[in-house]
Amino acid sequence: MPSSKTSASARDPRVDDYIAQAAPFAREPLEHVRTAMHAALPDVTEAIKWSHPFFLLDGRPFANMAAFKAHCSLGFWRGGRAIAEEAAGQREPAMGQFGRIESLADLPEAAALRTLILEARKAWTEALETKAGAPPPPKPRREAPAVPDDLAAALRAQRGARKIFDGFTASQQREYVEWIIEARREATRASRVAQAAEWIAEGKTRHWKYQAC
Repeated sequence: MPSSKTSASARDPRVDDYIAQAAPFAREPLEHVRTAMHAALPDVTEAIKWSHPFFLLDGRPFANMAAFKAHCSLGFWRGGRAIAEEAAGQREPAMGQFGRIESLADLPEAAALRTLILEARKAWTEALETKAGAPPPPKPRREAPAVPDDLAAALRAQRGARKIFDGFTASQQREYVEWIIEARREATRASRVAQAAEWIAEGKTRHWKYQAC
């Protein structure tokens, strides 16, 4: 069992104020949840986030509760995302696994609630482990740019240049294309097209001069 000092340091006085300012019907359910959280999880801490009390594990959201005009709610989180469920038959959607909590009778008794909290802790941990072990999502592949007609003609005139250009990454191709289409004068554009075709035939990217720097 945690010492009273540890338990006290895990409690945020702002949560005391939140409960004290809640409607009278909500105070007992909120205290019931709070007590069960600390009894089940000695390492849980408290905070106020988005104007509601949160219970944190390792600084991450594990659960949160809230009081409204006519009901309370209690919700658990998994993998950094809240689980929103709509209880069957409830009049309005409510955040959390217990739907609208209008009195202490809408919550499990202390022992049962502690068991549910421990089960939620296990699911929370498994979700974070799964998330941590998952490979990062692949970066979106950028499509190769459309090749201007004058550059395409210049590449055909240089032996093997088009094949080399097609082997460049989309970003490398785009650097050449943008360099050409940004030219303001026809003479400048023509000069860049000729230079690009020459460099590409040699297997050089647009910024090849700086690659060894």
